[in-house]
Amino acid sequence: MCGIVGYIGRRDATPIILSGLKRLEYRGYDSAGLAVFSNNQIEVRRDAGKLKHLEELIRTSPLSGSPGLGHTRWATHGAPSARNAHPHMGTTGRVVVVHNGIVENFLELREELSAEGVQFQSDTDTEIIVHLVEHHLAAGCDLTEAARRAFLQIRGAHGIVLMSADEPDKIVCARIGNAGGVVIGLGEEENFIASDIPAILEHTRRVIFLESRQMAVVSRDQVRVETLDSEPVTPKIHTIAWDAAAAEKGEYRHFMQKEIHEQVRSLTDTLAGRVDFQEGRIRLPELNLTPELAGRIRKIVITACGTAAYAGMVGKILIERIARIPCEVQIGSEFRYSDPIVDADTVVLAISQSGETADTLAAMEEGRKKGAVLWSIVNVIGSQAMRIADGYLSMQTGPEIGVASTKAFTAPLVDQYMLAILLADLRGSLAEAERRRLVADLRLVPDLAGRTLAREAEVEKVAWALKDVRDCLYLGRGINMPIAYEGALKLKEISYIHAEGYPAGEMKHGPIALIDENMPVICLAPKDPWHEKMLSQIQQAKARGGMVIAVATDGDERVASQADHVLWVPEAPWMLSPVVTAIPLQMLAYHIAALRGLDVDQPRNLAKSVTVE
Repeated sequence: MCGIVGYIGRRDATPIILSGLKRLEYRGYDSAGLAVFSNNQIEVRRDAGKLKHLEELIRTSPLSGSPGLGHTRWATHGAPSARNAHPHMGTTGRVVVVHNGIVENFLELREELSAEGVQFQSDTDTEIIVHLVEHHLAAGCDLTEAARRAFLQIRGAHGIVLMSADEPDKIVCARIGNAGGVVIGLGEEENFIASDIPAILEHTRRVIFLESRQMAVVSRDQVRVETLDSEPVTPKIHTIAWDAAAAEKGEYRHFMQKEIHEQVRSLTDTLAGRVDFQEGRIRLPELNLTPELAGRIRKIVITACGTAAYAGMVGKILIERIARIPCEVQIGSEFRYSDPIVDADTVVLAISQSGETADTLAAMEEGRKKGAVLWSIVNVIGSQAMRIADGYLSMQTGPEIGVASTKAFTAPLVDQYMLAILLADLRGSLAEAERRRLVADLRLVPDLAGRTLAREAEVEKVAWALKDVRDCLYLGRGINMPIAYEGALKLKEISYIHAEGYPAGEMKHGPIALIDENMPVICLAPKDPWHEKMLSQIQQAKARGGMVIAVATDGDERVASQADHVLWVPEAPWMLSPVVTAIPLQMLAYHIAALRGLDVDQPRNLAKSVTVE
């Protein structure tokens, strides 16, 4: 879950790498470091804490040169400290490495190296890699071959970048398994390496994505890609359409706030080119969905983690209701251990903002082994989940920097709605009039989101009432039950308030015991098929003295008469209502965290791209 940036070229690597690391700090921020080749040696600066500490260190102890490597860390082995920060240098001081992933045979290799006399300078598994490379260099290998042999010795999934003062004309990098991307940016007499696109987007839009078990030797004017088995590879060059300015905060206080407000645009882009309103049809060509495939699907298994899993729970309802295909949702980290019942007539649909979530990728691999069709819904173009799938949907949201996902939650809700319509259409299970009505409803989505976002000031007032609470209960039913889970997740991950999402009908089977004047209850009560039932749950919460905050449809006086506070949303078709009801809960969590003075974009212990299991 770490951020990696590398540069080789005629310019000074230091400012280029620091700028790139700023755009990747969301991937890890408990320590940071930088290494550059200068005056025939490698100089390293690293420190615990956020990137600003490294920047201050470099101001007081400057370094410049090229090539260079930088890293922001999210700790797995060893406490966050300067000692454990990357880059890690070998015993000779001539080789340095940065790494994303976990060396699964870390202890075994450390014992072997220690027996050979290697003195370790950190508690990390990453240091193993640089010592292995040095071992093979000492045996007479050049840097490329030494790196290859080291890569073949380590188990697990990794993104690795290294360089040597003895061969300063190259950087060697590799991707092994699903531990996060390795992106190579192509420039003029310079090249770039990163773990994610935003780090290098200001310099180039022409990139190469390494596949699993591929390594690259990168020089100023050449990129040579080959497999770990020494087979040459002709890489595909992608052109990225994102604007570098899209990764900046602009007028907003935090990236999360900016990304909440970008949902009108992201939802508009999600529909663009995919919805034929005149014909009342959905077109998703990247999915590679044929009438024959649609007809033989017997089950869809949605697999995802965290926020994406809650989006999948909404998708299950949509797919079953519209396409009439049995659908289940399995958490990615549990999927492959559950011996899932999937076959060639099953679709495994993975949802991942980054497309690099290790548990989700592992679930996809399990589905592949059992013969299932693989689809993915991802935000990052060229990500692993996109590349290994038989078909995919791109979220079209642009870069999402805030760790707490917002626009990458609402976009897949619409993606799954469109998927459900297309499946039903190809299977002949949807009447034309109903299909046209469902498609026409999509016209409303961007405007509904915009009208909801316009009420931020009202949401902030409610945030003042909740900013000092210690616990919070979120209740929802039907298609808005997953929104209760998602609302609770948003609150807990950025405000550190204990929050729990629960099916509203289950409240009386246990959670009602928690409700008193100190337990706010947030009830999702829009006008949908479960509206009357939610009114009953609100009454039960009020009867126990709880403060009720309701998410309700404009003009619903019955809810307003019972709730202490109301977060109003415009009336929406019930199958699209989660897009609308999620937004005030995003804004509520954001403002509560901001009022508490917390780091909204980089909450403690979390990272954006979860590339370790």
